[in-house]
Amino acid sequence: MAVSASGLFVPTFRDVLDATQLAINTGSDTFQCSMITNSATPDFDSHDHWSDLSADEVSGTGYSAGGAAMSSVTLAGSGGTLTFDAADVSWTSSTISSARAAVVYDTTVTNDPLVCLVDFGADYSSANGTFTITWNASGIWTLDLTP
Repeated sequence: MAVSASGLFVPTFRDVLDATQLAINTGSDTFQCSMITNSATPDFDSHDHWSDLSADEVSGTGYSAGGAAMSSVTLAGSGGTLTFDAADVSWTSSTISSARAAVVYDTTVTNDPLVCLVDFGADYSSANGTFTITWNASGIWTLDLTP
């Protein structure tokens, strides 16, 4: 099974909510956006660190291993909905092949815990141009917390 869906990584959220291992702070931590190929086999129930997916990271001119630091990261609640968002991410003057998904993880916390994966739905490439990930206007992800 290769990349076939977007989602949140359960171990990270479990560890945050039970306060046994993680304290992720969207206001001060550094979040990274990396891209992986369709060779990756993400497991939302067991993968918890960037090292679980990094072997399938894209490579190319203008793209650094580990991806790019994200800016303007926010976690906000309104009307019973929790929204995680950030500024769009781009790699200028890049030549990248077969990018299938974006992976967001926290580099401030030990072992780089995974936050989410966004499947592009197809493989994308750039040829000495700008590769931009434009997040949904409603946020990278939202959770409806109302019963």
